Amino acid sequence: MSTVTSVSECSVNNCSFNHDGCTAVAITVSGSADHASCATFIDTSVSGGLPKMLAHVGACQRSECRFNTDLLCSAPAVKVGPGAEAADCLTYAHA
Repeated sequence: MSTVTSVSECSVNNCSFNHDGCTAVAITVSGSADHASCATFIDTSVSGGLPKMLAHVGACQRSECRFNTDLLCSAPAVKVGPGAEAADCLTYAHA
């Protein structure tokens, strides 16, 4: 794998890294049975991240996801939004 997956959309309004898109340098995808959450989610009034949207998926802990290759995301892009938790990887697909 020679490319990293970008975060194309984030609809989690109360995340400190979401300012018209994810401004974290990279997110980590974690979670539990049958859903994947964004472990980078932070619910605070402090604004964090880079000045513009450039986020990528740094690591994916969901080895059973069909897009997981060596704990890296191989999806063309991921979307983050509310799901089973406040911020889930909506691109997650169980293999």
